[in-house]
Amino acid sequence: MNAPVNVSQELTPVSIPKSKTELDRKRYLWAISPALPVIGIGILAGYQFAPRPLKKIFALGGPIVLHIVIPTIDTIIGKDANNPSDEDIKLLEKDPYYSRLVKSFIPLQYAANLYACYLTSRKETSFLDKILLGVSMGAINGIAINTAHELSHKHDRIDHILSHLALVPTGYNHFRVEHPYGHHKRAATPEDPASSQMGETFYEFWPRTVIGSLKSAIEIETNRLKRKGKEFWSTENELLQGWGMSAAFHGSMVGLFGKGVIPYLATQAFYGISLFEIINYIEHYGLKRQKDANGKYQRTMPEHSWNNNNIVTNLFLYQLQRHSDHHAYPTRPFQALRHFDEAPELPSGYASMLLPALIPPLWFKMMDKRVVDHYKGDLNKANIYPKRRAKLFKKFGGVDQSLVQTSTETTD
Repeated sequence: MNAPVNVSQELTPVSIPKSKTELDRKRYLWAISPALPVIGIGILAGYQFAPRPLKKIFALGGPIVLHIVIPTIDTIIGKDANNPSDEDIKLLEKDPYYSRLVKSFIPLQYAANLYACYLTSRKETSFLDKILLGVSMGAINGIAINTAHELSHKHDRIDHILSHLALVPTGYNHFRVEHPYGHHKRAATPEDPASSQMGETFYEFWPRTVIGSLKSAIEIETNRLKRKGKEFWSTENELLQGWGMSAAFHGSMVGLFGKGVIPYLATQAFYGISLFEIINYIEHYGLKRQKDANGKYQRTMPEHSWNNNNIVTNLFLYQLQRHSDHHAYPTRPFQALRHFDEAPELPSGYASMLLPALIPPLWFKMMDKRVVDHYKGDLNKANIYPKRRAKLFKKFGGVDQSLVQTSTETTD
């Protein structure tokens, strides 16, 4: 007689491992970001070989791609709010493919910069064209700061060196120190130079964040070295190492190609830094962590960063627009970052917000009401630029508790 069949055992589903493309439908689309320097090389080649009437158009290829082409495609293709599961996150974090993609940006970035230095060293390249080419390459070197950002959060010393290499053309090497150890502790607070305040224009934010972040980095590195019994002027100073790398690069470019490349080098650095700081300006505008009963700021939550799920910009920027999850898990790689429904949402992707951020009346019209709505009309919870505080309370209503507190203290 045959043994009875255990039907429940036969019908137990077998877990089939997901393929790499099922795990991440955008797996091969992430190559768009390291392909950006290749686009830059194409722009430079177009400038070199195009008829004279078209050279200026190619010289401005970077801003055209950044401010027109990408936002247009971003709007057409739309958003992707899909999240990886907890199990998918573990698998994605272990896949070395993504790390290799990030690192591949750097040699291509240097190839583009060398080509640009060659073109701007030629006698037939006008001063104006050197500036325009500097703007185009500044767009690439500015986005390279995001590559440095991804690498700066890793624990491996090699990743930190590669992060510095990505920062070398702009000379913004202090970012490798200040961002993970300064900004991530103070994000969305008035004390953070990298968090913009409601009512603050980008032109007011730029010097505050550039100078403030530099001072913060020096303080962080000084304290780190002091704990090791070292002085600031030490070979172990990571800031000095990074700045030395940057000085060596710029000195080498002048040595190889002549002083004629200086206008290009200066322009690309300024534009690249400014582009990065516009993104910084967007990320935490007007948002503030509240203090607990002990006077300490609450931990960074999804509500403290502006987010967006526009696919194309996220592909170019390693999902930097999923900024809330990045602050919650700073070491989590870009491919595993998640969307939060409760996070405040930008009206469009970072690429589309760059130009509005440069036009204060337009920016305030787009964003100030969003900050007010986010805090349900209570501006006392917002991170407000002190010079505009009275004006904003007058415009949007409500009682400024800081004035009430001051008045009470004066009466007492």
